[in-house]
Amino acid sequence: MFAGAALAAPPREQPQDQPQDYRWSIALTPRPGAGLSRISVPTDVYLHARSASLADMRLFDSSGKPLAFALTAPPAQSRTQHDTIPVRIFPITGAPAAYSDLDGVEIRTGNDGRLLSVTARGGSTPGAAPGVQALILDAGAPAKDSRIGALRFTLPPGTDNYNAQVLLEVSDDLKQWDAIATTTLNWLRNSDTQTLANDRIEFTPRAFRYARLSWQYGDPVTFAGIAAQQVSITAMAAPRATIALKGTAGKHVDERLYATPIAIPADSIGLQLAEGNTSMPVTLGVYRPASEAPRQRQRLHLRPQARATQAAGFEPLLNTTFYRISMDGKERVSGDLAMPIVHTTQWVLRPQYHSGSNPHSDSVLRLGWTPANLVFLASGKGPYQLVFGKNGASPAALPLSQVAPGFTQEELLSLPVATAATVVALTSDAPVAKTPDGAGWRLAALWAALLLGVAVLGFFAWRLLSQMKQEEGQERGRERGQERGQERGQAPGPEPGQEQGSTDKQGH
Repeated sequence: MFAGAALAAPPREQPQDQPQDYRWSIALTPRPGAGLSRISVPTDVYLHARSASLADMRLFDSSGKPLAFALTAPPAQSRTQHDTIPVRIFPITGAPAAYSDLDGVEIRTGNDGRLLSVTARGGSTPGAAPGVQALILDAGAPAKDSRIGALRFTLPPGTDNYNAQVLLEVSDDLKQWDAIATTTLNWLRNSDTQTLANDRIEFTPRAFRYARLSWQYGDPVTFAGIAAQQVSITAMAAPRATIALKGTAGKHVDERLYATPIAIPADSIGLQLAEGNTSMPVTLGVYRPASEAPRQRQRLHLRPQARATQAAGFEPLLNTTFYRISMDGKERVSGDLAMPIVHTTQWVLRPQYHSGSNPHSDSVLRLGWTPANLVFLASGKGPYQLVFGKNGASPAALPLSQVAPGFTQEELLSLPVATAATVVALTSDAPVAKTPDGAGWRLAALWAALLLGVAVLGFFAWRLLSQMKQEEGQERGRERGQERGQERGQAPGPEPGQEQGSTDKQGH
């Protein structure tokens, strides 16, 4: 019967994930009215998470409802700057010439490419008055990551009204010209000295140094000034995070061990030496369990002789030289070394030679990484809790296409940024590991049997005490009855037989 009942019983539901199941919490505050928000994953998450992939990270609202979120690489960001630079103007003068004759000019430049002079070599109509045929422009050497997207013109003094159609060509070598734009320039001034002007020629931003301006109709003029509208786009590095680790003595001579949070995706490493005028070639690596197959090793400048010195279980990842040297009152120090991302709970530093002393015992290992970008839906009721720090948690992050469907990269960049509060410990002790399957029921049954035994013993003790009290009460009652009987036997009065006889006589 019990077996049938056990088979018919429905399976037990898994307990729902709750904020109190995690060790740490950070309050997130999105901008009011923002449905989607983003934030760089706080450093405290990497320091306290129990999973290399941040699988133990969750987001809840104030009622404990889980919120959808995605973890992505930080978006590429850039800074756009607009500058106005003056352009040097060189008119091609002479008698009016056809467009095909504009190539027949003599152009002199300096060693740095700076335009020095422009002279027409012929092709003019005999007897015609000389004038401006075209303009050659020098915008200077293009700045790095800069483009020119427009030219703005200023009329010569004394000119109020003007109308012409111009063609703009650009070149980097003054030999090959590329036509990029044509437009109509016009200025119209009324009697109130108000001017209506179209004084710009715009085009797709591009890098160039030289330009040529020719007229398709209208009178060619030498403009008083031409300014180039320069657009500079500078790539911005994603925010970085760093941690400094103090070492402990290792297994071998001069070896140092640096305990590391497993969640840190370290992609740069450096050593801050405690003593000056030190140059120290080292091997950096990790210890792998003997049962674990060695991964493909990634070495930077690995020397062949260093491989033979490695003990079993030690996996060297890179070789480098850290230094701190003073020269002429200035100090040169080794910077951080870039490397592929490494997740580990411990870094191992081994010098490539043994000096008998330990000059790096107080040196600090520095790790750097790029935090991931957290995109989340601000649904439910605030405040929102970002919780983490739980062993054995399964991943909860969703693909970005499910959290922000249809959003472009530009739209994701423009999402409002949430603010993060300081980290708060939710429990005083580390989470207790779950009891293996079946052990919990056996433990509960054992406690139930013990409690039942105690209850049975208590019941029998109570019954025994009750019986003892009852017997004691009966004994005392008998003793009181005997005492009362003795007192009645001593009092004066008729004999029992006589009293009975007189009663009989009266009856007759």
